[in-house]
Amino acid sequence: MSKKIVAIDMDDTICHLVPKAIHYHNASYPDLQLSIDQVSSFDLSTIWHPDCNEEIFFGRPKLYEELEIFDEHTIEEVRRISEEHDVIIVTAARPSAVPEKWNWLQQHMPFIPFENFFVAKRKYLLEFDLLIDDGPHNLLAARDAGKRTIGIPRPWNLPLQNDFLMKDSWDGMGELVNRVLSGPGFPVKG
Repeated sequence: MSKKIVAIDMDDTICHLVPKAIHYHNASYPDLQLSIDQVSSFDLSTIWHPDCNEEIFFGRPKLYEELEIFDEHTIEEVRRISEEHDVIIVTAARPSAVPEKWNWLQQHMPFIPFENFFVAKRKYLLEFDLLIDDGPHNLLAARDAGKRTIGIPRPWNLPLQNDFLMKDSWDGMGELVNRVLSGPGFPVKG
């Protein structure tokens, strides 16, 4: 019997990107202080400083190596899931960020092999049984492709939180993954 494939996003799913980017934005533009609660969509251009842009906000050298782990349970739960399932890390990234993301992953989760590290914006094109992600576009596309999902609740996916199974901590994520993968149908909430 082959293992199920569990695809896990990086940014704001196993580590905190937006809060770190906001931190640097606020340091660079003290006259316009942002908070994570203001991020209601993936289009941040509507809230950041007029002198800021995507390259400044997300392109700071070494930004992706500085990111904090999502919570104290993340590493052990991803390890636990990887013992029972084939875990792939799937992240969207600008080319300059790919080495930084790989370095972060190797520092915090060295049990994830290189061949299980994928860079893809259209994640639904990959073969997997379950996606764990914060991006509303990724959750919708995966569901539309007939794949199971677990969402990480964030301000930018608030409109979808009633339509998807959501988990706000990695505590017990391995048990939830097993329940979702072994259960019938596609759970909406739980």
